[in-house]
Amino acid sequence: MTRINTNVASMIAQNNLAKSNKDMSVSLQRLSTGLAINRGADDPAGLIVSERLRSEIKGVGQAVDNAERASNVIATAEGALDEISRLLVDMQSLVVESANTGAFSQEEVEANQLQIDSAIDSITRISNTTSFAGLKLLNGSLDYELSDVDSAAISDVAVRSANFAGAPEVPVSVDVVEPASQAELFIDGTTVEEDVTIEVQGRDGVEVFNFKEGMNREQMLEAINAVKDATGVAAEAHDDTWTDGTPAEGIRLYSADFGSEAFVSVQRRGGDPDFETHAFNEDQELDPDNTAVRARGEDVLALVNGHLALGDGLDLSMHSTMLAADMTLEEDFASRAAFDPADPPSSTFKITGGGAKYQIGPSVNVQQQASFSIQSVAASRLGDSKTGFLSSIRTGGDNALIKSGAKADEQAGKASDIIDKAVDQVSVMRGRLGAFERNTLDTTIRSQQIALENLTSAESTIRDTDFAEETSKLTRAQILNNAGTSTLAMANNTAQNVLQLLG
Repeated sequence: MTRINTNVASMIAQNNLAKSNKDMSVSLQRLSTGLAINRGADDPAGLIVSERLRSEIKGVGQAVDNAERASNVIATAEGALDEISRLLVDMQSLVVESANTGAFSQEEVEANQLQIDSAIDSITRISNTTSFAGLKLLNGSLDYELSDVDSAAISDVAVRSANFAGAPEVPVSVDVVEPASQAELFIDGTTVEEDVTIEVQGRDGVEVFNFKEGMNREQMLEAINAVKDATGVAAEAHDDTWTDGTPAEGIRLYSADFGSEAFVSVQRRGGDPDFETHAFNEDQELDPDNTAVRARGEDVLALVNGHLALGDGLDLSMHSTMLAADMTLEEDFASRAAFDPADPPSSTFKITGGGAKYQIGPSVNVQQQASFSIQSVAASRLGDSKTGFLSSIRTGGDNALIKSGAKADEQAGKASDIIDKAVDQVSVMRGRLGAFERNTLDTTIRSQQIALENLTSAESTIRDTDFAEETSKLTRAQILNNAGTSTLAMANNTAQNVLQLLG
């Protein structure tokens, strides 16, 4: 049937030509932009997933940058600490040299003191000036702020990291479970009944004593205490009772230090065969049958915020995801003499702020942040309250090499102990910085870089154009476009055939 008012064939050709034109336009857009999804209509679900992946990619990329910047901060701080270590080593050499009073004049000791003063000034200057992009690193500004620390219970505390988890402060509770103790032995009697030779040994060394018949307790105490710095063992008069209630008068030998590494050993090397030493039991009682020649101390055992802390003498160290801290407990707080099982010692304090926070993950939450503290390394902070601080070695200080009424070699010994403590503190700090950089920052960088690769690959699979496939689609669309154009022309010419019928 032939009609001229309605050309259905032309309409079909136009419709198909429009489709091929649209397909060709889409292919040209994808090939020109390199993206398979240019707007939501291209792939609504794919667009949603792709945008989420793009957000994650940006976050991961920034996390890598953050970790690398943090690594640069740590490297800067450690470089400054390395120079401080060098100064401390030089100071130790000067102190040891000054102790050689038999070969060095007073003027040379004074010259060494001047060098030590200069080194101490340099250490404090490095502490005050070391910075990264304006951020002070070693002046204590990156240390945690503490409040309500009971100095009668805790003499020193250093918080390594603390997770506030959105809270304004972090409460810290220290509960002693088992007390620390010194190593101790008991020598029965107040008078030497028969000549005896004994060997007393402690953590620092050993000495042999020849006690003669008739020597009293005071003479024995004087002899043992005269060399306590060499042995690490001191003595005191001790009047007690045996477990059967009979009087026990004698000498208590005890280690200068607390903890499992401290020990006291008393060996008979000749003389009185009846000479005996006895050990105290857990209740500080004396049993005449409990003879012993060697005793060890015990480390304190405590819970810090419910976590069992590692004890070393009176020192505690604990590490958890929420808190990492080192502290030294006072003897009167954590020793056996002060421990009551019915009411064990307990102390609390608060971490109110401070520290350095590093955002090393793609999301801002506590699981993807790392907290770290860097204490001040000024001369007034290196050392401790028991040994002394580095600033006390300066001219005019209590532990200076030159002090009125004190011998240079004695002062050198005190100064050497302080410098040893400072060296340990700086070395530990460098080790902590290195561990944080290696085990936290470096591993984070590597893992996030792998995540970045995988996320980018996934986003590319969804969003980017496959040129091989799209060029094939473009070629097909071009052919259909050409064919549609030709077909439309033929459909439009079909109505001309009617003129032949009208003749």
